[in-house]
Amino acid sequence: MAEPGGACYIHQAMTPFDPNSTEYRRRRFRPIPVRMLVPNMITLLAICAGLTAIRLSTEGRMELAVAAIVFAAILDGIDGRVARMIKGQSKFGAELDSLADFVNFGVAPGLILYFWQLHELNNGGWIAAMVFAISGGLRLARFNASIDDPNKPAFAANYFTGVPAPAGAITVLLPIYLAFLGVPMPPATLTAFYTLLIAFLMVSRLPVFSGKTVKMRVPPEMVLPVFVSVVFFVALLIGYPWHILSAGSVLYLISLPWGWKSYRDQERQLAAQTQAAGAPVAAAAAPYATPVTESDRDDRPTHLH
Repeated sequence: MAEPGGACYIHQAMTPFDPNSTEYRRRRFRPIPVRMLVPNMITLLAICAGLTAIRLSTEGRMELAVAAIVFAAILDGIDGRVARMIKGQSKFGAELDSLADFVNFGVAPGLILYFWQLHELNNGGWIAAMVFAISGGLRLARFNASIDDPNKPAFAANYFTGVPAPAGAITVLLPIYLAFLGVPMPPATLTAFYTLLIAFLMVSRLPVFSGKTVKMRVPPEMVLPVFVSVVFFVALLIGYPWHILSAGSVLYLISLPWGWKSYRDQERQLAAQTQAAGAPVAAAAAPYATPVTESDRDDRPTHLH
């Protein structure tokens, strides 16, 4: 039996596409505001930086290749904020950003490590680089799929699931930073295991503090100190890049257990609050849920038997 309106629905679904329709032409040739283009241009610059890093690594210019990855990470950190600031968010921009992250923080770092040292292991080194790149893609796909998850608790917005791709790219290059500082190169096998470790952290379920919900408002009396601090940090990064990147990578890896502990504490706190809120309801429902025994039935008046 056909449902009411079924024929109308089928007719609308089977309506042929008309490229000359006014609605289609209006949607296709509608001008795009500049505010929608600016974030995407920043993302495209990040992709250019990632691709350039791959080329520089094939030419043996590793310092410039690593610098290009760091530059891509900086651009990745500001494109989303710029989009929210000027109200230039779009689905196209979100998809482009995911593609950029896969290229810049999955493929490019893996290839840099391969051309730097992992090639000494032949197929083993290539497998390590490939696993890292694939892990970056899987991590990004999981992130996109879980954005609209209705089952996530409110506090979960403060955490990533697994190490984010940009942080994974910066930390996986730690052996190269140390080599630039004059530290003897580790064995290629150790570099491969370290690469696989970072790949595992990216696809793991480890809660990692995101910092996205941290309020960015600065009190008026703190504006100048913040400016000075930012300038000081940028000067340190320019003057001592490998020291800053090495220290930052080590501190980031050391801080991961604290993120996991904080997440577990909030999870237990939420469970306790939920249990406490449900206890009065259960207590109030208890008198009505008590089963009637045979002795109670015998005590009732005769006309109820």
